[in-house]
Amino acid sequence: MADNSQSFRDVLVWQKAHVFTLAVYRASEPFPKHALFALTSQLRRSAASIPANFVEGFRKRTTPDKLKFYNIAQGSADECLYHLILAHDLNYTDTTALQADLEEVSRLLQGYINGLDRNSP
Repeated sequence: MADNSQSFRDVLVWQKAHVFTLAVYRASEPFPKHALFALTSQLRRSAASIPANFVEGFRKRTTPDKLKFYNIAQGSADECLYHLILAHDLNYTDTTALQADLEEVSRLLQGYINGLDRNSP
């Protein structure tokens, strides 16, 4: 699966994760200023970590190396989901749509990982 793509930009998982990260940045802009160095920062960093770790894994040569970074991306997605739930419950913004988008990214990432596992020697 990964071997057919010349660039991480060609991979749907990265494309969706990047668009998701941009949406998180926009959605968190109006968060209270007192949350800037706490929830706002954590949410943005966990969101950006998903496509960033995908990119880092994409260039690795061995399947175990790739899977390490893809697994880190999965962990970042779970962390990001919690931050979205927290922002929603604190009434900072309605994160329902972002949570759904993140679930799609997570499913795509898991499918990519499953394909890599199936195709590895």
